[in-house]
Formats: sequence, C-alpha cells, structure tokens
Amino acid sequence: MTATTHTLASGAGWHVADVICTASAGDRPFEEAHRDFCVAAVTSGTFRYRAQQGTAMLAPGALLLGNPGTCYECGHEHGSGDRCLSFHFGPAYMERIVAGVPGARKLAFEVPRLPPLPALACLLAEAETAREMADIDAFEELGLRIAGAVATASGSTPVKCAPSRRDQKRVAEAVRRIELDADGPISLSALADETATSPYHFLRIFRQVAGMTPYQFLLKTRLHRAAVRLRMSDEAVSAIAFDAGFNDLSTFNRRFRRVMGETPGQYRSRRAAARKGSQHKVR
Repeated sequence: MTATTHTLASGAGWHVADVICTASAGDRPFEEAHRDFCVAAVTSGTFRYRAQQGTAMLAPGALLLGNPGTCYECGHEHGSGDRCLSFHFGPAYMERIVAGVPGARKLAFEVPRLPPLPALACLLAEAETAREMADIDAFEELGLRIAGAVATASGSTPVKCAPSRRDQKRVAEAVRRIELDADGPISLSALADETATSPYHFLRIFRQVAGMTPYQFLLKTRLHRAAVRLRMSDEAVSAIAFDAGFNDLSTFNRRFRRVMGETPGQYRSRRAAARKGSQHKVR
C-alpha cells in the first residue's frame, strides 16, 4: 500500500481522516471510487487528480472535490508523496448542508478542485492545527464549516482547459521548491530558470495550474505556517514572522490581517480563549 488512512473523528453521516501517501513517480496511478462526498485539504506534497469533473494538479492549500459513486485516479509523476486532511460527508448529510448555504444551488461538485483561496486560509489553518494537536472535538464543526464554504465557492469556479502534463510537472517542481525554501528569498526568474521556461510563460502556467501566482503561493505558504505556529505555541509573534520568511514585522502584521481578518495577536488571543472555554465545558 502506498497510502495510509487514519480516521481522526467521525459521526452520523461524516468522518475525517489523515491520509498520507508515499507513492512516487515510478508507481502506477491508483484508481479508487468515492463512497461519499469528499473534500480533502492538501497539507503537503503535490499530485495529479483525475475525476469525472476533470483533471487538476493538487498542491498545498488546494481542496480536492469528489462526488459519491464516481471513480477517480491519483498520480505522482511530478514528485513523491503527499498528505491530506480528508473530510467525507454522506449524501443526506451534505444535502442538509447545501440547503442551508445561501447561494448554493447544486449538490454535486462541478470542478475537481478549488485552488488555495484567501477566504479559506484561516479555516484550513484551524483544521491542520486540530490534526496536529489531536483536537478531535473540533472536527465536526470544522467539517461543517469547510463543506459550507466549498458549497459556496465551487459553484462559481469556472472549468478551464487542462494544462499539458509537461506544464503540470514544471509547476509541481516549483511548488515543492517553494515549500522547501519558503522561509528564504525566492524569485520568479529563478523558478522559471529551474523549469526551463521564460518568466512570462512560467507565470501563466503556474497561475493556470495552481490557481494563483508564484508569489501569492509563497505568501500563502508563509502565512499558513505562521498561523499554525501562532495556534500551537507561545513564541513571540516577531520570531514566528521572521522564521516564516518575513523580514519586516509590520509587513507580516499587515498581510496577516488582510488574509486572516485580524492581527496575529488577536488571532492567537481569540483561539486561546476558545480553547480555554472548551476545556471548561468538558469539565
């Protein structure tokens, strides 16, 4: 087996699992079928996902979307391994969610993935933190919020022509380079040189494949890592900002607030208060 699945939490009509895949470029793509609606948040690695809705390259921050009863294929010709936080919802459970979401019209997902979206950044940081801290009580609420957010966003995401496999490979290599060196300086021209393309062509295909520009992906990666550390540690905000790759604290504070909707200090304080409140309820 190239993938291991560990169920983190479950309830009537839903469950969430930590899925770790170790497949590499030399392994054949594996085929499976979605039993329920699936919304899988990619937390590391890249892979190609092909389903009835189309084909897409999945990178950290993206959401894989699966419909019940449909077959799908995952391949790793672009690199080895990935890890996902996979939420699964039964049709009846998902139908109740969609019925309560303003603007959501269809139950089935029409696209194979959602690219990393600023509107979901805070939510995905919460979900990854819950996994790392084994906070199983948080997952039912997180699943509902993620399903509702996806039901709204997926209906407005246009289906684009699939990029070539060569371009997907180039972008996957760049994504992994950004993941590896996100805390240091990375230039667009350097990424383009490493994939043997012109900066303009690289920028175009990166945006088409990943759903955002290289700089936006780099910024998302840095902010996500900072958000997780703010939730999990008591380290100084400045230390977290500098370790994440920000050279200026004011720039970090401004960008964090723009994406997360609050300052790093407010983000940490509110989460700490919520954690203490939940502990009191358990007692």
